[in-house]
Amino acid sequence: MGTGRLEAFSDGVLAILITIMVLELRVPHGADLASLRPLAPVLASYVLSFVYLGIYWNNHHHMLHATHRVDGSVLWANLHLLFWLSLVPFVTGWMGENHFAPTPTALYGVVLLMAALAYWILQRTIIARQGRASLLATAVGRDLKGKLSPLLYLVAIPSAFLSQWIAGALYVLVALIWLAPDRRIERVLTSAPEGHTTAA
Repeated sequence: MGTGRLEAFSDGVLAILITIMVLELRVPHGADLASLRPLAPVLASYVLSFVYLGIYWNNHHHMLHATHRVDGSVLWANLHLLFWLSLVPFVTGWMGENHFAPTPTALYGVVLLMAALAYWILQRTIIARQGRASLLATAVGRDLKGKLSPLLYLVAIPSAFLSQWIAGALYVLVALIWLAPDRRIERVLTSAPEGHTTAA
C-alpha cells in the first residue's frame, strides 16, 4: 500500500498533540508582564516540546517521501512511534508545572529517548522492507545524529537528579542538533535518476 494514509494519520496525531499542549497553557489573571513570570517554566517546557514535535513531523515527512510502499510491520512501527510521542504533552505539563523538578525532568528524557528509539525502529523497518540500496538507506547513511541523540538522553536522564539545568541543557542541545536543516533525503531524492524506485 502507499504512504498517503499513514502520513495523513500521523500528521493528524501530531497536530492533536500540539493542540493538547497549547490548551494546557493557562491565561494569567494579571495584565502586566510580571504575571507571566510564574508561568515561565510552563512556557519553556511548551516551547521545547513544540520544537521536538515539529522536528519529528519534519523528519517523518521527509522519510515518507523516500518511502514508496508500506506494509503491516511499517504501520505497527509507526504506531509505536506515535505512542511515545502521545506521551509528550503529559510529561511536558508535569515538568513545567513542577518547575523542572528532578523526577518529571528525568521522565521527560525517558519519553524522548523512547521516541528516538521508536523513530530508529521505524526507519530500519522501512529500510528492511525496501532494501539497503533504497533511497532512504542511501540518505540515512551512517546516521550519526540518530546515534548521538539517544546517548545524550542517556546522560541527561540521571543528570536530572544532580542538576535540572544540565538535563535541560542536554535536551535543548539535542533539539538544536536536529533543528539545523537535515537535507540528506532531499539531496538523495534530487540526485536520484528519473524513474528510480525502491525495491517493492
